Order: sequence, then C-alpha cells, then structure tokens
Amino acid sequence: MTTPIIEFRGVKKTYFIDSVEVHALNDVSLQIDEGEYAVIMGPSGSGKSTLLNLMGCLDRPTDGHYLLGGEDVSRLSDDALSEIRSRKIGFIFQSYNLIAQLNVLENIEVPLFYQDTPEKEARERAADLAGRLGLAERLHHRPTQLSGGQQQRVAIARSLVNRPLVVLADEPTGNLDSKTGEEILGVIDQLSAEGKTVIVVTHDQDIARRAHRVILLKDGAIVSNVYGGPSSRSGAPEVGKGGGK
Repeated sequence: MTTPIIEFRGVKKTYFIDSVEVHALNDVSLQIDEGEYAVIMGPSGSGKSTLLNLMGCLDRPTDGHYLLGGEDVSRLSDDALSEIRSRKIGFIFQSYNLIAQLNVLENIEVPLFYQDTPEKEARERAADLAGRLGLAERLHHRPTQLSGGQQQRVAIARSLVNRPLVVLADEPTGNLDSKTGEEILGVIDQLSAEGKTVIVVTHDQDIARRAHRVILLKDGAIVSNVYGGPSSRSGAPEVGKGGGK
C-alpha cells in the first residue's frame, strides 16, 4: 500500500473577520495518491482557495492534520513550511507571478536559488525545462516581452524545476484566450501522463473533464468526490519525466 502524497484528516480552518468567526473548511478528510490529476471545484466562498493554500503549506489548519508525502506538516514553523514549499511544492498561478526584472531562464531558476543549487546545475535544469516547453528561443526575454501563453509556460517550468512532489495550479488558464488555454491544458495533461501529481482549482468544466477526479466543495465541506477519466490527451508536448517520486 502506497503512502498518499496528500492526506487531510479532519481538517478545519477558521478565520476571524471583524470579530466574526468564519468556518472556511469544516472537517475535511481527503487523500490524493501519487500520479493523480485532481480538480477542485465549487462556488465562490466554498473553501477552494483555503484548501489549496493548506495543500501548498501557505497556511496551517486550525484543527486536524495535513500529511504531505507522509510527513505531518500541520504544526510546523513558518521557516519549516517555507523549506517544504521550496522543495516539495510546485505552484502555477493564474497571474503567472513572474519577476519582471528577470528573464525567462532566471525566472525558472528562482526556486533553486533558495535550495542553494549550484549555479551550473540550476542553469542546466532551467534551460532543459524551457526547451521542453517551447521557450528555447525566449531564454533571455523578460516577461513583458512574452505572450500570456508563454508567460504561463515559464510559470509551469518554474513549478517543475525543483522536482516537486505535487504541482498545484490555481485557475491556470483564467487569463488566457481559449486557444492558448487549450495549449496550456495540453501541457498539464502531459505532466499527468508522465506521472506527476497535479491538483487544479478551477471553475472550468472543460478542465474537470480532463482530470482523474473532481472534488466538489460547498460551504467548506466536500460534497462530492468523483473519479472519472481524462479525455484525449493527444498532441500534448513532452515536458520531461515526473520527479518527486
């Protein structure tokens, strides 16, 4: 029996807004295994962002336990969580979150800087991923010189360069036109096909149809957890072997 990559055990998350107690997550239990492509959906205020923040070690549960790769990270210090984020989590954001002053290669290398990876190795890993994502001719361009789809490819390469246990994506096609969005989803499909564990928060039913599983949240609770099957993934470019295994 394999250890789940992500395991929530009775997780609760409570916020106080203007002295009002808000239950963002209420007794959530969930397992995601290695190599799964899971989509999290739900209406605004359902707890999707809170769940993703906890998965990405950007926040801690108020109660319950979160195990990442078998390690309970629920009560770790800020420094310890930061270390885990840099080594075990890959993030893909809707707004790309690239550093405007850095070129493509340097943006991809950023996570390795925090791991003290030797410069030569970092440069080689970043260049390899850039090439696999169709950015070989853009290595020295800055974000403002790239299209939205190219910027998102840089963000995907950055999310993979640390060879994470899991890749977390928050509305990865939200700022893209339909054609470019489809290209980016093809890249994500390929990550899944290569064995990466991928979790996407989205409102897009087209993305949900591609995933292995759809997790539906409402009022801070899981109301549906349905396994299905991805649709055709033909034509997706190769982006490298899945790491973090």
